[in-house]
Amino acid sequence: MLSVTGDMLIVVAAFLAGGLVKGVTGLCLPTVAIGLLSLFMLPVKAASILVVPSLVTNVWQTVSGPSLRPLFRRLWPMQAGIGLGAWAGSGLIISMAPEVVSAALGGALILYAAVGLSPVRLPDVPSDAEWWIGPTSGLITGVITAATGVFVIPLVPYLQALGLKRDELIQALGMSFTVSTLALAGSLARSAVFGAELFGLSVLAIAPALAGMVAGQWVRHAIGADVFRRWFFVALLLLGAHLVVRGIL
Repeated sequence: MLSVTGDMLIVVAAFLAGGLVKGVTGLCLPTVAIGLLSLFMLPVKAASILVVPSLVTNVWQTVSGPSLRPLFRRLWPMQAGIGLGAWAGSGLIISMAPEVVSAALGGALILYAAVGLSPVRLPDVPSDAEWWIGPTSGLITGVITAATGVFVIPLVPYLQALGLKRDELIQALGMSFTVSTLALAGSLARSAVFGAELFGLSVLAIAPALAGMVAGQWVRHAIGADVFRRWFFVALLLLGAHLVVRGIL
């Protein structure tokens, strides 16, 4: 069991790293933070600490884009699916054994890293198929969110297959991550695990997350997003593998 000071140091370091990645790539702050935090604490505690900084950074990303209303009209069925999936999976992260949650979290990180490293990309989603593919992707994402605290699979590959412009994609990711964070918070609230101490740590994480994002924007211009992204996915793959092995053993 970590001390309060130990928890604070780990939270600061995890969200600096997560913010750095988000500043370079536009996403993955929650993915990186929960993966690193879960090395030192139970995944349900890590997921609770994730809520406030994820919400703040993703709302910022959502409202700063150029196409909020058109994107919401297009993507609201997927957002509804996220909420429904998180409601259906509510309590999973509590009811499952910590070892199982750790392995599931690691598996989600491995899957996302493999998708990121693969040269294969999904074909563009036909516009007349969005009405069912979007909600289905959202539903699956919501269940995975409730079970692991990770909300990138299959949400990110689906959004990337919509043929959005870069600014629209970043805004759509921010919107979807905002909804996913709210869904995760609702799931945790129903399980009565998001208490005052975890809320305080979650608020503490805002400053390092924002500082990491600023540093990440500098890194993006200094070394290039593509090079950074490649090494990031390699590191994420190793982190996921470690969590899976720890969960199994």
